[in-house]
Amino acid sequence: MRQPPSERIAREAIKAWRLAACLWSIVPIIITISLFVLAYLFDFSYWFGVILLAVSLIEIVITIIIVPNLRWKRWRYQVFDQEIYIQHGILIVSRTLVPMIRVQHVDTKQGPILKKYGLASLTVSTAATTHEIPALLEDEASALRDQISELARVEQDDV
Repeated sequence: MRQPPSERIAREAIKAWRLAACLWSIVPIIITISLFVLAYLFDFSYWFGVILLAVSLIEIVITIIIVPNLRWKRWRYQVFDQEIYIQHGILIVSRTLVPMIRVQHVDTKQGPILKKYGLASLTVSTAATTHEIPALLEDEASALRDQISELARVEQDDV
């Protein structure tokens, strides 16, 4: 069995994922508040709202506090001359080898949350699918994009 990849994504990924989770957690809070308002207006039991509030709070704790740390600990990658090795997952750990000869193009992307923390994601496209290495430092993502592009070009020249 192969050793896990040695490279990690940027530690700032935890902050970016927490911010994204905070923004997504607004939805269950709005639904919970709406349920309390409906219970008040239509005079039905508040227990539905209390249960939904408890579930929402548990969801917030899990998605904002626990998951980003676990996700960061599991995300690893490594670029070799012949392949890219990617490992990720919390409960189910996925290990993917992407042969350089299959790489069609490599992109970096950056949304507003990643930009706030100086991060970018790298996507490696093959004919079958797209693989992503999220939340690398911007300079690291650009250098890795160029390195993979050059290695893929050399592999294709050898064929």
